[in-house]
Amino acid sequence: MIYFKRLIFLFLITSSCQSNGQLKIEGDINNSIDEASAAEITTQSDLIWTIQDSGNDSELYALNTNGNIVRDIAITNASNIDWEDLTSDNEGNIYIGDFGNNNEKRKLFRILKIKHQDLNKSRVKAEIIEFTLPKKQDSKDFEAFFFFKNSFYIISKENKKFIVLKVPNEIGRHEAIIRSDYNLDGKNNKITSADISNDGKVVVLLNHDKLWKLSNFEDDDFFSGNIEALSFGHNSQKEGVGFKNDSIVYLTDERNGVEGGNIYTFDLSGF
Repeated sequence: MIYFKRLIFLFLITSSCQSNGQLKIEGDINNSIDEASAAEITTQSDLIWTIQDSGNDSELYALNTNGNIVRDIAITNASNIDWEDLTSDNEGNIYIGDFGNNNEKRKLFRILKIKHQDLNKSRVKAEIIEFTLPKKQDSKDFEAFFFFKNSFYIISKENKKFIVLKVPNEIGRHEAIIRSDYNLDGKNNKITSADISNDGKVVVLLNHDKLWKLSNFEDDDFFSGNIEALSFGHNSQKEGVGFKNDSIVYLTDERNGVEGGNIYTFDLSGF
């Protein structure tokens, strides 16, 4: 019965999302992954990498567009404290953002680097980048980050004004700096994932029912240009976004009963 209901749900969503700029279902994520918390595509690959968040195994998964697991990598030297997002660099290295902080008491955060040459292995050791918050900065929950000009930009998850941290891509421990803060228009603006296009010209920030497209910004002042809120016309626990190309992004959402657990595409050029 649950399977039958899920088929009906997928049919209804697919049927209602055919207009340009709306979500399009590409695949149903393998049932062993209930809490897909990221969607990242590396250079010279069409695999969609994802992770699960706190309480799950320390595993990095590669999915095809149908949602099937084609690669499963165990990270042997780093537990899943609260993995929240993925990003990658031009060399194809993948970085896991272990910076979730729901109770806002955490003081030490981590980014795990998985080298591109290790992405064909079943068990790997990560290189570890640690960071603390600036002095006098209250602890925050973070679920989103991206890589730009050899630094990580990490965004706090808040309804109103959020901060953007900057952390260098260097193994070791660092004190993050606050690059900017911003308050997006409207309500329910918690950011759950982020990505930047390969040409470095567009940033997307994800929410459950929309994303924000940032463009025409200067250097790493990402809120200095155009900011557009693009609605999906669909609300679910979306936790992952990653650029497929310069105009289309992949999205993932967590499974909730018969709903969610899908890979979607969203066309930014439809607006």
